[in-house]
Amino acid sequence: MIWLLRHGEAEDGSPDAERPLTSKGERQAADAGRALAVLGVAVEACLSSPRVRALDTARLACQPLGVEVITDSRLEGGPFDAWELAAGHEDVLLVGHDPDFSTAVRDLTGAQVRLSKGALAGVDRGELSVLLRPDELSAIAA
Repeated sequence: MIWLLRHGEAEDGSPDAERPLTSKGERQAADAGRALAVLGVAVEACLSSPRVRALDTARLACQPLGVEVITDSRLEGGPFDAWELAAGHEDVLLVGHDPDFSTAVRDLTGAQVRLSKGALAGVDRGELSVLLRPDELSAIAA
């Protein structure tokens, strides 16, 4: 399964690549990780955009999963091939940005979605299996 997590809410400002998460964004990221753990998801690898808000989201989400975060510049912004990034992994978590992640879900499944900040999508063999908003992740994580 390919899991796509959009970074949590971030501070405004510039440079864009250095914007940190807000406290709400930190909660969103931690909730996503706890929700995945509660759901019994065993992520083998986590690849993240190197931008601060995405990397911090990945680190917080991966703590309860016991997975190290690997940065990958292909997730920094713009189109990417999720299948290529997930190659060799049964379950992989990708953390990055929109509109790229919403586009990736469409490319993988044909589904038209818009991932809000802190939202999570799970794609299994070309089918959108899971789509959870931050409030739903928070409820699962509680």
